Amino acid sequence: MAECLAMGRQALVLLPEIALTAEFLTRVEARFGARPAEWHSGATQTERRRLWRMVGQGDAQLVVGARSALFLPFRDLGLIVVDEEHDSSYKQEDGVLYNARDMAVLRASLCSAQVVLASATPSLESWVNAEAGKYARIDLGARFGVAELPEMRAIDMRAETLPGDQWIAPTLAGAVKARLAAGEQSLLFLNRRGYAPVTICRACGHQIGCEHCDARMVEHRFLKRLVCHQCGASRPIPLACPSCGVEGKLAPVGPGVERLAEEVAAKFPAARVAVLSSDLFGSARALKARILEIAEGGADIIIGTQLVAKGHNFPLLTLVGVIDADLGLQGSDLRAAERTFQLMRQVAGRAGRGAKAGVALLQTFQPEHAVIRAILGGDEEGFWRAEAAERRAAGMPPYGRMAGIILSSPDLQVVFDFGAELARRDGPLRRIGAQVWGPAPAPIARVRGRHRVRLLVKADKAAPLQAALAEWIAQLKPPNNLRLAVDIDPQSFL
Repeated sequence: MAECLAMGRQALVLLPEIALTAEFLTRVEARFGARPAEWHSGATQTERRRLWRMVGQGDAQLVVGARSALFLPFRDLGLIVVDEEHDSSYKQEDGVLYNARDMAVLRASLCSAQVVLASATPSLESWVNAEAGKYARIDLGARFGVAELPEMRAIDMRAETLPGDQWIAPTLAGAVKARLAAGEQSLLFLNRRGYAPVTICRACGHQIGCEHCDARMVEHRFLKRLVCHQCGASRPIPLACPSCGVEGKLAPVGPGVERLAEEVAAKFPAARVAVLSSDLFGSARALKARILEIAEGGADIIIGTQLVAKGHNFPLLTLVGVIDADLGLQGSDLRAAERTFQLMRQVAGRAGRGAKAGVALLQTFQPEHAVIRAILGGDEEGFWRAEAAERRAAGMPPYGRMAGIILSSPDLQVVFDFGAELARRDGPLRRIGAQVWGPAPAPIARVRGRHRVRLLVKADKAAPLQAALAEWIAQLKPPNNLRLAVDIDPQSFL
């Protein structure tokens, strides 16, 4: 960055999470003597207008921002740094679909800039590009300063005795107790917002779902509401079951961070507990302030979702406990193993960033699972090689190309008929050797009252996929109430 700025060119640093900016900006200011310009959704319209003009006139030399900062009108961009480049939040999933990491590489090539893709757990795409010699690879062999990588251990949940309404294993509880006695911080990680993912009626078995989506409503006890995590709809927690009308029989099933906080308060009544979850803060500024407070020792036990896994530096934190290490291993996502590996390594990396060594304990029911073993063993290269071999054998990205076609309409029949007709006219795709799967209902088949159907196209790495897709889709004119979205290299299959 210093070299780029000394040449009089502009530099852009992309961060995956708005909450990361506060600490990063302070560090940049300490290093360069001036605060960089900020670009993210937390900035006001006036601030954004002013920054847009400054960037275009060349007055703002260094910009730190979220993925959309990539589209600022830079006058002479010399460097783009994509921090935590593996992070899935760089992919925009609605409106204009794009991956900011890939667009950063493209934008840099258009304006002769350098790109740095930084990550402790790189994406398989970047790893493969480095192996093939497309990217130069620079390894950091040690942590900054005196900090050392944490020791990682599994807690075999099959050997733990735990009541049905509790989720913190006795082994982990003992480790937290020891940290409290030593005046150190512990982090309990669970990648589930809210109080409980499912609310079920014990009288009739009804599970409360969203009226507009095919998704269960999540209880948020702090808000005293049920919330749909697909469309954002919410309603007060009912006293009686909406299906059978019996009162007092609704029960929460499974844990979220709020429920975990309740258990922590009961187990460690004297501890100061902080819950970090995106839905508990009204603004980005409030979240930043809380993170700063925690870093300065304002909490003994931190409970958080994936928000806490990214880049935060809590010097007093020496223990990380992962409540459900198996959570991401289920499902049909082709990147499930990669994402679990990255998330576990990232969250474990929050421990021992100061002078004291850290420990990460993973609660798991399958300690012999290949991914769990790779996480504990720390053989990252071995993990990437095995993952790459599997993807290559299946012709999946990054060794093949994929595109998702998402059709949605209020009328289920219309959307299926259009999808079936599209699949029948697959001539342009067959000519480039591509395969079409579907139409099939999306895993979450209805969102905001619209039925969703997906088709998946798979092609060879070298195939001219975009041109063939354009020709294929142009054959049919969608009905007025049908939306069609093309997602190249989909990151989510929901």
